[in-house]
Amino acid sequence: MKQCCTGPFRQRASFKKKLMESIPNAKVGFSNAMKKKWIHMDKTGANGPVVKQAVSAIEDDVQKTVQDIAANQGEGVDNKVKQEMKKRKLIQEVTMNSFVLKKGSGFSTSVTKLDTDLTPEMINSGLWKEKKFKPYNFDALGVPPVSGHLHPLLKVRAQFRQIFLEMGFTEMKTNNYIESSFWNFDTLFVPQQHPARDEHDTFFIKEPMYAQGFPEEYMDKVKTVHSQGGFGSQGYQYEWKREEAQKNVLRTHTTAVSARMLYQLAQQQKDGFKPVKLFSIDRVFRNETLDATHLAEFNQIEGVVADYNLTLGDLMGVLHAFFKKLGIEKLRFKPAYNPYTEPSMEVFSYHEGLQKWVEVGNSGVFRPEMLLPMGLPEDISVIAWGLSLERPTMIKYGIDNIRELVGHKINLQMVYDNPICQLTS
Repeated sequence: MKQCCTGPFRQRASFKKKLMESIPNAKVGFSNAMKKKWIHMDKTGANGPVVKQAVSAIEDDVQKTVQDIAANQGEGVDNKVKQEMKKRKLIQEVTMNSFVLKKGSGFSTSVTKLDTDLTPEMINSGLWKEKKFKPYNFDALGVPPVSGHLHPLLKVRAQFRQIFLEMGFTEMKTNNYIESSFWNFDTLFVPQQHPARDEHDTFFIKEPMYAQGFPEEYMDKVKTVHSQGGFGSQGYQYEWKREEAQKNVLRTHTTAVSARMLYQLAQQQKDGFKPVKLFSIDRVFRNETLDATHLAEFNQIEGVVADYNLTLGDLMGVLHAFFKKLGIEKLRFKPAYNPYTEPSMEVFSYHEGLQKWVEVGNSGVFRPEMLLPMGLPEDISVIAWGLSLERPTMIKYGIDNIRELVGHKINLQMVYDNPICQLTS
């Protein structure tokens, strides 16, 4: 290796380096000339290698091709030859676009603003004939038309209604805002001296003050079970007054509707009792003190199941299935008291955000003192539960004051902008 690097090989490399540095593009020309044997290198010289001419005359095909391309815009030259020339950067392909401009019918040396509206003044004066109008763009998006928007309560109500329907429930008619005290209280085994029937809790109707047209036989049974007892109950042992039962009120709960439906169900037993699942979602009224979480009217959600020998376990199972569809799986039940259910339970759910258990509803099994006077068989049990519509709506949409959801202080922009409601976990 030492001898090679200090002998003729080193002299040849030095000569080639000097040659490349002294002549432009020598590398390309030297390589191709050697390849085509136009030249050869004489290594026998006393002063080192010498490049000598090997042929008397040469024909430079590359130069000729380049000249042909320049003269004829590359026509008749093989594409492979062109590609090779491009690689050697001997030619460059350029695309030239040409345009021919002519005066059109709308040619003008000044810019004219096109009119967009045809006004009555233009029509009356005939000025529209001289005007130029901007053409209509039928593909352009127009201004969104002003339309109605669903209130958040209606969106949440639709979700609850869909859940009940998916579980096989039938919706009850709830278009009776004014109800008699008989159906609102007495049929539910609420005594006539109960505080809920006081003017401080209930709105009484002044005109008409009293209702008429009660089922007399059923009313007598209700009177008896209140004043004397019956069906295994000792009742409340007081003087029941028909006049008190006739008073009209704004219904305080939709359970009055459930009582009517159960009474109708009891009257339709000619072909035997048929189990039912019912629900209602509608407005109720109470004489409440107004604050951030209470109004004089609100919406109540109620579910009712009537079947043979239902137990508290059945009620818990239905509640778990119902609240699971709302995205609520952690439930607890606490014993409670209601005049028309026994046993009764308050329903609590664990709120992940608040990190505590919060009440989400009330439930229970309707008392025999309520069901048996209607004419329902003794082995029929009715389980029921209820909750408000406003509380889950406020939680869903992050509203902390109910007066921002219902009433004259509501922000209409909130109604326009609020998203769809999807009650899932």
